Amino acid sequence: MALQVGIVGLPNVGKSTLFNAVSNSAKAQASNYRFCTIEPNVGLVDVPDERLKVLTDLVQPQRVVPTTIEFVDIAGLVKGASKGEGLGNKFLANIREVDAIVHVIRCFEDENILREEGAINPVADKEIIDTELQLKDLESVEKKMQRMEKVVKADPKAKPVLETLSRVKAWLEQGKNIRGMELEGEELEAIADIFLLTQKPVLYVANVDETAIHTGNKYSEALIAAANAERSQVIVMNNSIEAQISEMENEDDKALFLEEYGLKEPGLNRLIRSAYQLLNLITYFTAGVQEVRAWTIHRGWKAPQAASVIHTDFEKGFIKAETIAYNDFVQYKSEAACRENGRLRIEGKEYVVADGDILHFRFNV
Repeated sequence: MALQVGIVGLPNVGKSTLFNAVSNSAKAQASNYRFCTIEPNVGLVDVPDERLKVLTDLVQPQRVVPTTIEFVDIAGLVKGASKGEGLGNKFLANIREVDAIVHVIRCFEDENILREEGAINPVADKEIIDTELQLKDLESVEKKMQRMEKVVKADPKAKPVLETLSRVKAWLEQGKNIRGMELEGEELEAIADIFLLTQKPVLYVANVDETAIHTGNKYSEALIAAANAERSQVIVMNNSIEAQISEMENEDDKALFLEEYGLKEPGLNRLIRSAYQLLNLITYFTAGVQEVRAWTIHRGWKAPQAASVIHTDFEKGFIKAETIAYNDFVQYKSEAACRENGRLRIEGKEYVVADGDILHFRFNV
């Protein structure tokens, strides 16, 4: 599944530094001037999962393939982007293409790093980007309303769509993001074709200095309070430290570095897992001597849909799914032992795949 998370933020907040840290396939240029990132950089990132290592130790396969997410480093936004200021139009178009947003916000003081917005104020910084996205959404909603007003004259049955658009417009005019609005069923369908930017799920990164890695600071606390109001999560981390950790190839060196800062794991692991959860994704595994592999699917998918991420033929010709729960596999240590102890189940087309399932699909095309 080609799922993308866009990394956004005002210029010089540590956005490209974070991308450098999370990406294992590309390096973004990180410099102290506006619009350093113009074309979005894309990096494929492994999703850290201890279960994959456990299965690998048990099965001893020829190769191991983790599941991944694409992170996109999008150009820094400035006030007025919704009207084309800076690289606004390009920035907003790039956001429209991603599935979720990681919003990096500066929560530290450093007079050597350029800041055009004045004193450090994470809530105000959040609101700058929120406002630009809301204004762009408002523009999209108003354009569709104009079209629907003509449609309703010829077809009164289209009136509920126009009513939904009116509610959405009023919500945006209050300075609120659509992801905080309760919409369902036909209401969601009414706005589905205009791909509203503030409807996308968001995860905030409070980029703090070294002294605040564990405790946070007054800036990160203010951001957390603002994020809680819209039921969003905040990850507190130091992007520069994370970039240093990601460049270390020797695991012993990495462990010593983490120990020096009192960290159990890189903050990036928390970020990547949180982004994965933000998209409402789960992992299932295939495990054999040739390969142990993690596969990404949406929570709630049934077995044939889950099979389709391996190959579309698996869904078309789906017969059954031989299923072992992860905990059972770990307990009995092999597929054969699970089978012998009655822990291998045969599931059909209506089975909803659980996180961590080890699956083997039977199909016929």
